[in-house]
Amino acid sequence: MSSDVTVLYDTIRWEEKALIEAGKKRDINVNMVDCKKLALDLEKKPNEYGTVIQRCVSYYRNIHSTAALEGMGVRVINCLNTGILAGNKLFTHMLLKKAGVPTPNATVAFSKEAAMQSLELCGYPRVIKPTVGSWGRLISKLNDRDAAEGIIEGRESMYPIYQIHYLEEFVKRPPRDIRAIMVGDKVVAAIYRNSDHWKTNMALGGVAAKCTVTKELEEMCIKAKNAVHGEIVGVDLMESEERGLLVHEVNNTTEYKNTVRVCDTDIPSLMLEYAAGRN
Repeated sequence: MSSDVTVLYDTIRWEEKALIEAGKKRDINVNMVDCKKLALDLEKKPNEYGTVIQRCVSYYRNIHSTAALEGMGVRVINCLNTGILAGNKLFTHMLLKKAGVPTPNATVAFSKEAAMQSLELCGYPRVIKPTVGSWGRLISKLNDRDAAEGIIEGRESMYPIYQIHYLEEFVKRPPRDIRAIMVGDKVVAAIYRNSDHWKTNMALGGVAAKCTVTKELEEMCIKAKNAVHGEIVGVDLMESEERGLLVHEVNNTTEYKNTVRVCDTDIPSLMLEYAAGRN
């Protein structure tokens, strides 16, 4: 039997379980497919998937499985362009700037020497991020030259993607950021992620509180979503003391557990209804 919606995953999190339950509530036939067990005959057009909601955590599984399915004629949310562009912080930054979306100032350097020279010109502190990654991993605050030399030297011995040194301004802001969940052209819910640490990721101990969605925030999120060709995304923003709202990330397979809990919004049902064309 063909599915209304297929959820393609490589890790079962709260969010994927919630999609299963939402399908039962909304009478939407949801097919759960583990990407790690998936083999696709690229010469055939599959009929059993319906619309696919891409939920793979792995960047590489995500974009390659999306590419294969789209090449076979399957609709995938989010599309390959979104997976590639939103999954890379440098790509996202450049597209946000092109779309006129305020974003933290950043530089990119392609060797330790160039990175150190950039830091001397821009000044400290600075935040170094891997261009591909999630959950705050391998993101470090560089307070001075000694810290920068040690961290960048270590990255020079890692996989080549970590030798692309993406250096972002340390934004002066309240001790929080904002995660807005978008389904189509609407912010369906938003939360503050509060933390005493400069990293606000929920995986690192951030505490969620409801955030009121203003017209400014929603308009900025729509522009950010469109910049990476997204449909269902999470947009992360900071409240700069100097520049106001800044978008620092767009999440292709966004987590929304704490947003549902704090805002009491049935995000998984909204996602399924959107994918199934019922909204």
